[in-house]
Amino acid sequence: MVAVLTRPRMPESVATTGARLSVADVSHAFDIRGTALPVLDHVDLDLVPGEFVALLGPSGCGKSTLLRLVAGLEPQGSGALLVDGVPIRGPDPSRLLVFQDPTLYPWRTVRGNVALGLEARGLRKAQEARIDDALRLVGLTKFADAYPHQLSGGMAQRTALARAMVNEPRLLLLDEPLGKLDALTRLAMQGELVRLWHEKGFTALLVTHDVEEALVLATRVIVLSDRPARIRAEIVNDAPYPRHRDDPDLVRRRREVLEILGHAA
Repeated sequence: MVAVLTRPRMPESVATTGARLSVADVSHAFDIRGTALPVLDHVDLDLVPGEFVALLGPSGCGKSTLLRLVAGLEPQGSGALLVDGVPIRGPDPSRLLVFQDPTLYPWRTVRGNVALGLEARGLRKAQEARIDDALRLVGLTKFADAYPHQLSGGMAQRTALARAMVNEPRLLLLDEPLGKLDALTRLAMQGELVRLWHEKGFTALLVTHDVEEALVLATRVIVLSDRPARIRAEIVNDAPYPRHRDDPDLVRRRREVLEILGHAA
């Protein structure tokens, strides 16, 4: 593993209200017809409050599995997962996972989809204003009464983000949330994610296959090995925001990450 030379510095514009995440010696395997298929191999990772970390690695290496464990959607095989020192025992509205597919209910309006988390907790009537705040945050106030089939891909993903943000998560987990968007919409949404992070101050853990996206968004990039995933490198990225893709330092870091991934050519 390549050692981190320095701890990441949070941008001054980020009001740090996020959670601290500790992944301590976590291993995990899937049971495939009675045979254990190792997926994660003694992973150690700490996120400081308000940090934005990106996970890169070969397809199928275990990145999304790690997100699911942190989300509490399944128990880890061994090791410890802690948020602010408390073990993760299951899902919690303070830890939310946003998927590549927005998974919106087609019979619900944008407002209705955003309200799902509050409804499930019996809080919608008392906290309706939070839905308005979440819609404003992602720029969908005028589309509150629209249905999913009336939205573009970017707007649908904004709705999914608003559905997460209405719960005011302290840890936002992002599983390739921009992967299905066209190139221009993806660039715009990258800027939206940085803006949301700066405004709300949550801790973010992003899975992506896009090296440039990781470097544009994250304060630290974690490079994983082939399955079972181990941490091969940690690259601190303290470049100021907004970041530009033609910045020589970003280009240098991109080349470094590609070399670690075996794609130097």
